[in-house]
Amino acid sequence: MAEIIAFRGILYNTEKIKNISDVVTPPYDVISDKERDAFYDRHPNNAVRLDKGKPENADTDQDNPHTRASTYFQHWMKDSILVEDSDPALYLTSVEFTVAEKPVTRFGLIARVRLEPFDKGIVLPHEKTFSKVKTERLELIKACRANFSQIFSIFSDPENILGLLTSATENMAPVFDFNDDAGHRHKLWRITDPSMHQKVSDAFKEKKLFIADGHHRYETALNYKKWLIKNDPKFNSDHPANYTMMYLCSIQDPGLVILPTHRLLTTISKETQNSFLQTAETFFDIENHSFNPSDLVTTQQRLDQAMTASGGEHKFGVFIKDRQEFYVLKLKTGVMDSVFGSEINAPLKELDVIVLTRLIFVKLLGFDDDMLDDHDLINFSSKEIDAITAATDGTHDMTFILNPTKNDQVTRIAEKGLIMPRKSTYYFPKAISGQVMRSLTS
Repeated sequence: MAEIIAFRGILYNTEKIKNISDVVTPPYDVISDKERDAFYDRHPNNAVRLDKGKPENADTDQDNPHTRASTYFQHWMKDSILVEDSDPALYLTSVEFTVAEKPVTRFGLIARVRLEPFDKGIVLPHEKTFSKVKTERLELIKACRANFSQIFSIFSDPENILGLLTSATENMAPVFDFNDDAGHRHKLWRITDPSMHQKVSDAFKEKKLFIADGHHRYETALNYKKWLIKNDPKFNSDHPANYTMMYLCSIQDPGLVILPTHRLLTTISKETQNSFLQTAETFFDIENHSFNPSDLVTTQQRLDQAMTASGGEHKFGVFIKDRQEFYVLKLKTGVMDSVFGSEINAPLKELDVIVLTRLIFVKLLGFDDDMLDDHDLINFSSKEIDAITAATDGTHDMTFILNPTKNDQVTRIAEKGLIMPRKSTYYFPKAISGQVMRSLTS
């Protein structure tokens, strides 16, 4: 059973922070260094100082982004910039945005969730993680002993649990109501009614939770708990580190949108670039499309038309450095079965990211596991125009454009205990960081 309970959240004090949009951020893993610096400059209490601190040349084990985050956190609590709620609450959020020029609203519940190892089948992952990232996140949580951002999880909600919460807040003024940098409108309500807490907790008892975004944070929470068991003699079953903070969204929510995460490659030799299409012809039907590098908006429109795939089709857009044409690769029928046989589980073969990773990257480009884990070799972008530009401006050697993974694929893969490649999904928009935080000491 999934254990979902209320908690005493730590929120920005609206008497001291008049505009919450000045202090919240996207999750740490989608913030570039340039964006991080801009958040630093925006406000002295911006949450980026906690969740993605700026490194300095003189950093030491005693003075680094994690220790500075701890100092900021302690000072902001002492100065009542951040205030812990006096009563446990569930925090309902909404985000209003547009998809394909249509307005959409997504609702999410921020709650405390008991940590469960993946093998229990209660909380389920769907993606691989990067070991380096988990090490960095563990050092942050050890220094600060707090959750600064929530894990984004999804669940099947035919009973409309979130509808129950939205009804309960119809006549309630939100605690926060602001627009972020992308123009998305965010609201947050604090629900303190114990009877409502019990209804929600009971409703989740038979639920499975599927991690949509935040695999590194969840695994880090598990690792932090293990670290405490070894190092804190006072650790027991009631310790706050037995839980983590989650943003829970219904799979049935029409605002639950997945974008593809495109791959941008560096250090690909000229020889490999030149021979790629000829090698790929064995497995793909290939279309050539000329384009004008000075008109990438039109290029993107033409690419999107060419990438439209009917059921069961696998298509990939490819841009290669210094070429004024892009390519659309369509996988030939039966290739994955003939090449990999039973080596890859059948549901995984249905995923574009598996075709890209195993057939294109490993078989055609010769990548090994270390290369697939190399952030310098493989960069990621959910913004199609940025991915296209990366190849056309010469900063990257090759760009691969994907169609999005579907929600039913995510849950089917996770329920079977299978794992997708890293960055298989990009849930849009991200669950914003800084609306609610949580102490791991009380």
